Amino acid sequence: MEKEFIEIIQKNQGIIHKVSNIYCDLQEDRNDLFQEIVAQLWKSFPSFRKESKFSTWMYRVALNTAITSFKKAKRRPDQNRLTYDNFQIKDEGYDTETEENIKHLHRAVAQLSGVEKSIVLLYLENKKYEEIAEITGITQNYVRVKMNRIKKKLKKFMSTKEE
Repeated sequence: MEKEFIEIIQKNQGIIHKVSNIYCDLQEDRNDLFQEIVAQLWKSFPSFRKESKFSTWMYRVALNTAITSFKKAKRRPDQNRLTYDNFQIKDEGYDTETEENIKHLHRAVAQLSGVEKSIVLLYLENKKYEEIAEITGITQNYVRVKMNRIKKKLKKFMSTKEE
């Protein structure tokens, strides 16, 4: 069972990385969340009934773990960590305008709730509403409603950059 688990995780680890990246800004936090997700997957692996695709089940466990971690982090006081934005180091290898737009998008997504982040991540992964509903455990109709609301929120967050 352990060998099977390791093989499946190695084959699908991109899912864990994507979830970790959307919920954490700092590499250290991403690594911690990655480990927490793998631990939760291991604990839950014996109960995986193969009624859905493994990737769907994996997304569900990963997102639930990330949301729980996100909620816990919100309750913790600010730890005044240094972030990339604290350093004004210009890297000539990047298009600074595109880089700034990406950072702004990340900041906008960071303002979303845990469930909203999950929906955005899955949407950006080109998942169909049906699959997003299955992974998140909400109805397909509600996914559509949430996605429309999320788009409006992100548009609002993004428009504050230009003002």
